[in-house]
Amino acid sequence: MNSNTSITHITNTHFNTDTGIESLQPFRSLGLNPIALWPALSQLDWSDDAQLWRVTELHRDRLGLQSCKSDEAFNARVLPALIQTLASQGESLAVGDWVLARRNALGEVWVHARAAPLNALNRRDPEGRRQALVSNVDLALLVMGLDHDFKLARLDRYLVLTHSAGVPALVVLTKADQCPEVATRIAQVRAHLAGSPGAVLEVLAIDGTAPSSRQALLPWLGLGQTLVMLGSSGAGKSTLSNTLSQTAQQQVGGVRLDDSRGRHTTTARSLQRSVGGACIIDTPGLRSLQLDADEAAVLRAFDDVQSLAQACRFRNCAHQGEPGCAVQAGLNAQRLKSFHKLQREASREQMTHLDRQEALAKWKTIARASRAVIKSKRD
Repeated sequence: MNSNTSITHITNTHFNTDTGIESLQPFRSLGLNPIALWPALSQLDWSDDAQLWRVTELHRDRLGLQSCKSDEAFNARVLPALIQTLASQGESLAVGDWVLARRNALGEVWVHARAAPLNALNRRDPEGRRQALVSNVDLALLVMGLDHDFKLARLDRYLVLTHSAGVPALVVLTKADQCPEVATRIAQVRAHLAGSPGAVLEVLAIDGTAPSSRQALLPWLGLGQTLVMLGSSGAGKSTLSNTLSQTAQQQVGGVRLDDSRGRHTTTARSLQRSVGGACIIDTPGLRSLQLDADEAAVLRAFDDVQSLAQACRFRNCAHQGEPGCAVQAGLNAQRLKSFHKLQREASREQMTHLDRQEALAKWKTIARASRAVIKSKRD
């Protein structure tokens, strides 16, 4: 097989691993890791001139796709069979996915296969169903504004999300030009995560509108990398994304002065290319993030709790007032409060309908007993 053979002509029954990986190199401009993704791609049906695309936008009835051959985005539709297959597995397509598509006689692009993602950031929707936010990312930029948006408890929540997916995280504090206490804020973040040195790669404070932010983030903007920006509405994600991108594509808006809440200027996840060659996925502001994680996943994300718990007096210590609790003694109160809150949420998500009914009945009984005690004291 010729070394210049395109992977779009390789079938499941006739492919050469070395040639296949080599032919994937141009897709690094769209954030592809050829070696890591090759096993998944080699399992797909490449026949009938199937072509490789990356999902850059996700809409109700169509996808935005991009190829390494052109900067132009194409609209495509998904074959119902693929939608049904993913739904049966509790999955769905997401921005960042790598898919195979074919053109029909009318020139329409139809997606027929998805490569199993290397990772995916998922949350639960209000009905409790799993919802894919993004997939195939190398780094998460956890964006917080140095204003009313600065909340360490929210940072802990995002870190559970990224840790569960195995995605490294970088804390980016925006609006540094508007904050007189930048050094103090950075110190607060580092102190909050002091017992978990591997939680984030770095804590940076930047002015998202200034070219200097490109230089600050340059070490993570290399060709073949995919970054996702996560944060609340008004944190400055779209502003920073425009600064880092080759062209300004995202509309930006102001925030309310009383609480720094944004107006959801970014309404859909989208992928764009940065000046350093990396791909950046901008996401709408997440005012609520219901985690797709169980209690064990939360505990793994709080490795500082796990480490300190080994020195607790009691093996089954819940770290809630027990004597000799090393976690309470060694962890700052705000970090411990986040841990307990996320553990309770994870516990509720694991409950069955019958479990919830039993818990509700239990608390109703306790409430009635409390009211009876109060009434007897009044009488």
